[in-house]
Amino acid sequence: MVRRIERDRRRFEDIVRGKIKQDLSRHITQSELIGKQGDEIVSIPLPQIELPQFRYGPREQGGVGQGPGEVGDPVSSGGGEPSGAGDQPGTHIREVELSITEMTKLIGEALELPRIEPKGAESLKSVKGRYTGIRKVGPETLRSFRRTYREALKRQIASGNYDPRRPMVVPVREDMRYRSWRDEYLPVANAVIFYLMDVSGSMANEQKEIVRIQSFWIDNWIRSHYDGVVSRYIIHDAQAREVDRDIFFSTRESGGTRISSAYRLGAEIAEQEHPAEDWNLYFFHFSDGDNLGSGDNERCFDLLRERLLPMANLFGYGQVESRAGTGAFHGALAANIEADNLVLSKIPDRDGIVGSIRELLGTGK
Repeated sequence: MVRRIERDRRRFEDIVRGKIKQDLSRHITQSELIGKQGDEIVSIPLPQIELPQFRYGPREQGGVGQGPGEVGDPVSSGGGEPSGAGDQPGTHIREVELSITEMTKLIGEALELPRIEPKGAESLKSVKGRYTGIRKVGPETLRSFRRTYREALKRQIASGNYDPRRPMVVPVREDMRYRSWRDEYLPVANAVIFYLMDVSGSMANEQKEIVRIQSFWIDNWIRSHYDGVVSRYIIHDAQAREVDRDIFFSTRESGGTRISSAYRLGAEIAEQEHPAEDWNLYFFHFSDGDNLGSGDNERCFDLLRERLLPMANLFGYGQVESRAGTGAFHGALAANIEADNLVLSKIPDRDGIVGSIRELLGTGK
């Protein structure tokens, strides 16, 4: 009976997961989920799910096959005056509780995202202590009772002082044995994610909200593959500066756009604080595709070829469509840069977030 109940429970959970996947775009574009992390619980509204069953109505109420009627008469649930207020509950929306971690896993399954493989050797180390042996000296807190007793017993038997009729074993100083402790350095996969965003006048609130939602799920997916993840935030118009997360998603500037300023700042921070031999590096740049003339595109290409792409696991460029932006940078990148770790994506609106996540994370890098 217990196995049957467990089987039914798993089947029900599979049905619920399937319902969530069917309407994935609506669920993950909810702004209310942003800001939650890890195992924090969120509620996902789903239509009520019920097992089919027969329901018997009251007898002798007329209807099909009962009482008078003519060919062509409409089939209804019965005539009569409208009834008063009922005493039965109506149909309600079911709230399914999931953690952000579970929701992120569902997104990975629904979008068929490959697992991320950290590049190279994981050279960052964490320290973990282990008891690796026994020694004759040490603090009393590490004394091994079993090994001490064994040594005392061996000594008394060898000296002829052990009486099996009165098995009393009294350890002396040379019998004492202590557990030995050693620090071991274990490899740890660590990553740093750089989020770069254009905050010039052509990037309106809706475009920045799209970036906010998409970067949230990107962040959670990458975090699910690493022991430690650091997020860095860079905003730019004609100049770039590093900011915290709140400022990143709330700042709006005016003026022109110089994308190379953000690429240069990101490269400098990575080279100085997160060297590629120790870190898995991810860069995600979001813009509406506008960039100043005077050769700034070429400066971006040089920074990508010479500094960013050689160190990065992945560099993703997401172009958010804006009526005020030209969208030319996406085409310029596609025409001038070819690299396995460069992924380009266009995000027309909120409905395009799911497809863009699939494009940016679909390489498994």
